[in-house]
Amino acid sequence: MGKNLASHASEERNAYRIAPGIRFDLVTLRVFVATAELGGITHAAAQLHLVPAAASRRIRELEEQLGMPLFVRLPHGMALNDAGRAILAHARSILHAAERMQDDMQAFLQGNRGVVRIAACTSAVLQFLTDDLRRSHQLYPNIHIDLHEMNSESVIQAVQRGVADIGIYEQSVSHASLPLIPNRHDRLCVVTPIDHPLAEWVASKQLLTANELLQHDLIGLTEGASISIMLTQLARRLDKPLKMRIRVGSFDSMAAMISCGIGIGLMPESVARQIISTSEFAHLSLHDPLAERQFVLCHQAHEALSMATESILTLLSHVSEATH
Repeated sequence: MGKNLASHASEERNAYRIAPGIRFDLVTLRVFVATAELGGITHAAAQLHLVPAAASRRIRELEEQLGMPLFVRLPHGMALNDAGRAILAHARSILHAAERMQDDMQAFLQGNRGVVRIAACTSAVLQFLTDDLRRSHQLYPNIHIDLHEMNSESVIQAVQRGVADIGIYEQSVSHASLPLIPNRHDRLCVVTPIDHPLAEWVASKQLLTANELLQHDLIGLTEGASISIMLTQLARRLDKPLKMRIRVGSFDSMAAMISCGIGIGLMPESVARQIISTSEFAHLSLHDPLAERQFVLCHQAHEALSMATESILTLLSHVSEATH
């Protein structure tokens, strides 16, 4: 008889070696976990809204693929054996990971998670984009911003080439063939040393016009920057030479050049207040329509935008509306 029992056990183990590899789905794992927790197929099937026969078949197929039984069959239910208890921990882990994956995908679909690439001109970054992105982080902590700071012409090119999803640039630079949304605005001022002739000119209650500005040596920004383009437009409009002594890559560098007496510069009023002390420099209002600037948002076509990008674009658009 002992030989017959050993032979029967061997045959049972061999019966579980039918299919090589593991090919189960999440429903099967849920049936397995529910059966282990509830102690029987019938209760597990009812909880998962399955026919008991179908639930039983899934358990049997799982055992066949694993090559061993996972339960001890009892007269009134089922109990995990040692192998089943080991598998239970893995099954719960897999189901938990699947739930997290589903939650993450739902977050992407709802626009609450993702990476958004923004290209913005320096003036926008320094003046208002930091506050906008702080608000974005508060509302969408799982949306990460990949910010590229560049001049206005490069911003347009970045969005057109698909390098950026959203761009922010100064409107007068170019009319991009992209969807546009009005954004913030600013005003330029002329920055000079406190003892510069232009400062004395304004102190004597003279209006500083473009004609007067262009008579002096200027510190410009790199080509493609909206301020450099504006100065070129002023010179062309007045048919005057542009005395651009040097071009620099930032407003900080411009301030350093002004302090050394190389020339004077144009920068946004709020930027001048941030980086240049009025005790050493004069901030002079330029009386010219081009001194008032409008920024715009440009972006990829809506059908090409991710939900995360749509969320950030909507936030930036609402901020723009609130400032007008």
